Amino acid sequence: QVQLVESGGGLVQPGGSLRLSCAASGFTFSGYTMSWYRQAPGKERELVATISSAGRSTNYVDSVKGRFTISRDNAKNTVYLQMNSLKPEDTAVYYCNVVGRPGSGWGQGTQVTVSS
Repeated sequence: QVQLVESGGGLVQPGGSLRLSCAASGFTFSGYTMSWYRQAPGKERELVATISSAGRSTNYVDSVKGRFTISRDNAKNTVYLQMNSLKPEDTAVYYCNVVGRPGSGWGQGTQVTVSS
């Protein structure tokens, strides 16, 4: 079955950087668009970034444009989220997701906390 394992979160000061990874298995990774979502306490889960199956096309929510970069390595079945210039409002649990594959579910997420 589909497995999504997120890692790389942590505590970082405002202005700092983190690189999140999502290791995927159980499906043909290179055939699917992948996304990163985040969910802050008391808020709805929010789509952050999306990357096409070959990595040629990316999209971002306005609040992270110019600060976050999504990428993927199809040889390693892994999608990444490079987060720079982090702000306290980026604090959330971050999840990766398979686009267009019903029933893929969610991983456990990785906590990102931006605080001084």
